[in-house]
Amino acid sequence: MSSPLSPAPVRAAHVRLSGVHVSFGGRPVLSGVDLVAAAGDRVAIVGENGRGKTTLLRVLAGDLPADRGDVHRSGSAGVADQQIPLGANDTVGALIDLELAAVRDALARLESATEALSEGLPGADDVFAAALEQAEALDAWDADRRVEVSLAALNAVDDRDRPLGTLSVGQRHRVRLACLLGAGHPVLLLDEPTNHLDAAGLEHLTERLRAHPGVVVLVSHDRALLADVATTVIDLDPSSDGRPRVYGGGYASHVEARRAERARWETEHAEQIAERQRLADDLSAARNRLRDNWRPPKGTGRHVRATRAPGLVRAVHRRQEELAGHVVAVPPPPARFSMPDLPSHGGAVLLRAAGVTVAGRLARPVDVALESGDRLVVTGRNGAGKSTLLSVLAGELEPDTGTVARSRSARIGLLGQESDLPGRRTAMELYDERLARSGISGPGLGQLGLLGGYDRNRPVAELSVGARRRLDLALVLACRPHVVLLDEPTNHLSATLVDELTAALGTTPAAVVIATHDRQLSRDTASWPRLAL
Repeated sequence: MSSPLSPAPVRAAHVRLSGVHVSFGGRPVLSGVDLVAAAGDRVAIVGENGRGKTTLLRVLAGDLPADRGDVHRSGSAGVADQQIPLGANDTVGALIDLELAAVRDALARLESATEALSEGLPGADDVFAAALEQAEALDAWDADRRVEVSLAALNAVDDRDRPLGTLSVGQRHRVRLACLLGAGHPVLLLDEPTNHLDAAGLEHLTERLRAHPGVVVLVSHDRALLADVATTVIDLDPSSDGRPRVYGGGYASHVEARRAERARWETEHAEQIAERQRLADDLSAARNRLRDNWRPPKGTGRHVRATRAPGLVRAVHRRQEELAGHVVAVPPPPARFSMPDLPSHGGAVLLRAAGVTVAGRLARPVDVALESGDRLVVTGRNGAGKSTLLSVLAGELEPDTGTVARSRSARIGLLGQESDLPGRRTAMELYDERLARSGISGPGLGQLGLLGGYDRNRPVAELSVGARRRLDLALVLACRPHVVLLDEPTNHLSATLVDELTAALGTTPAAVVIATHDRQLSRDTASWPRLAL
């Protein structure tokens, strides 16, 4: 496997993958991934949670070697993953300097080369030309200004002396993203860059990615971003032959092609299962004829029995061979999400909040009243208090002013933004325990279509971020709430699951409240009432 990762001009930005395979603990994660992307290409990696999207980014970044296959990247890479590379005591300025290290290095090399050129040192011309080319490729002189622009546009903290430990998770990620958008790397590798962004930040990110002259490779649940940005889509979801798919023509073309392929897959699998059942029925019928005709009615001659039996035996053998030779070559398609039946609570207000505020977190008094079947979308900039309001409604946070009244018989489920699950327990153990504590009958974890059998029986600490998000959703739905409160529900969830969840939320008899920045989800719920904070 080759993996040259040295800096190169933006115009030479290039990414190529050929037959890439990666396994963890003997379990295949990536199987035969192929990709060619050049300057101006914007590649979206999509797929269900746990399908290897982040793993593929790590391979492209050079952080994880492929078990098999070739990896080539021309041009330095700016990487936005789910981990901030510095600690709580480091400052915003230290994070900016770290992310602009390539820029700082390019300018330092150019300054050194300029001095060598002025002194007439041998070979100085070539050294200066190479240093100048690298600085120009990064547009290094303007990098700090670009970072300042992105910090402002993303509503990120720009106080360079501020310790990172005093910032929220979202604030830290916005600072790092602003640095990457300004650093001028020929290749951008972005893992869920829209998390923690409000509408203005999403607009700025979209504009910067569309204008990026190099290669962009991103993993995102944000369907609006994918539709606005992606020129190519790598789909890591299961396919009928087990290989990833690469679609040109943008995200909309991918969605259409994937839907048609899924329909063909389901049809072919159903046809093969039906054929196998037909062969099994034929074998059963042949055995019945053998049993029924082996002993003819009383008075039938021996000759009739002797001539009939061998033919029946041959028919049974022939049908056994046909059934044994029939192979269901098309695997079953993955399960779809199945929303449990949530209850209604007719004729009563389930939850009422009047004039609630929380000091420093929810400044403007808010009134909310919910009955069964009600829908509400809570909007507002980062820091406006959306998460705070949902926590108050759920009873997890007491308001400083105002009152909250909840029906005693109403069950309320809250899906928060961050997961806080015990790492040693398995998903199945946590779900079954939640069901038992609620005292309510509900579907098994496997029936929801949220987690595959492998993930259901793994410790939570070993699950991907997306799989933990799916488990959080399952735990909320386990007790079949009358009121469902969802804080940024599309974070870390695949586009397919989001579409299925959105459709289910639109028809459930429970009351539903969503706080979101997701532009596509906002469009899909355009008919719902709005509460702007």
